[in-house]
Amino acid sequence: MTDSQNAPAQHKPRPLIDLAVSILIPSLILMKLSGEERLGPDGALLLALAFPLGWGALELIQYRKFNWIALLGLVSVLLTGGIGLLKLDPQWLAIKEATIPGILGIVVLASTRTRYPLIRTMLYNPKVLNVDKIHQQLERNGQVEHFETRLQRATYWLSGTFFFSSFMNYVLAKWIVHSPAGSEAFNEELGRMTLLSYPMIAIPSMMMMMGIFYFLWRTIHGLTGLSLEDIMATSSQKEPFQG
Repeated sequence: MTDSQNAPAQHKPRPLIDLAVSILIPSLILMKLSGEERLGPDGALLLALAFPLGWGALELIQYRKFNWIALLGLVSVLLTGGIGLLKLDPQWLAIKEATIPGILGIVVLASTRTRYPLIRTMLYNPKVLNVDKIHQQLERNGQVEHFETRLQRATYWLSGTFFFSSFMNYVLAKWIVHSPAGSEAFNEELGRMTLLSYPMIAIPSMMMMMGIFYFLWRTIHGLTGLSLEDIMATSSQKEPFQG
């Protein structure tokens, strides 16, 4: 068997499927199937949790690619399930919803004190940008230090997007979820909260990230004179040829 046959399939982003499996279907299950005449609160919660958990496991097995953000999502799902199944006070849901993005924001902020700010992993990386060419041009123009200052500023803004998500998650959970954990009403509220989190939190956060990326592109273009085509990574740079 050849190496190409042993290699995992190449991952292709499927945002609509990810959204449907991780958010839409679980939310509908929680809102529509939690009644005692159907699956009951516990049964509906377990079925809802099975979709994102199963999808995450399938992606890991099929593509053999570890994704730390996906791991955080998995932990979040397990914590949500635990709160419901153990019938904990609903305030723990609000705390949980705020904790994970809050920790991410702190980690990103703390990374500014290291040699490798996390924005290099999330945005300024060889899979997105032609990092080598950009750095060579920055050195040629004597703008490396100026660029690093701008990159640190972008890192502060990136941490801000996580703090925004943390605050909004807490507010949304406190606003919507009031019923005792493990009840039918709790599951319905959890489903509504999950659905609303996309337009109220995910989309604004995505727009903030796009704004940060635009700031990076404008900075790189201004300091190097490179065009967008030169700055963006090409397919050949993302996947070097292997003989």
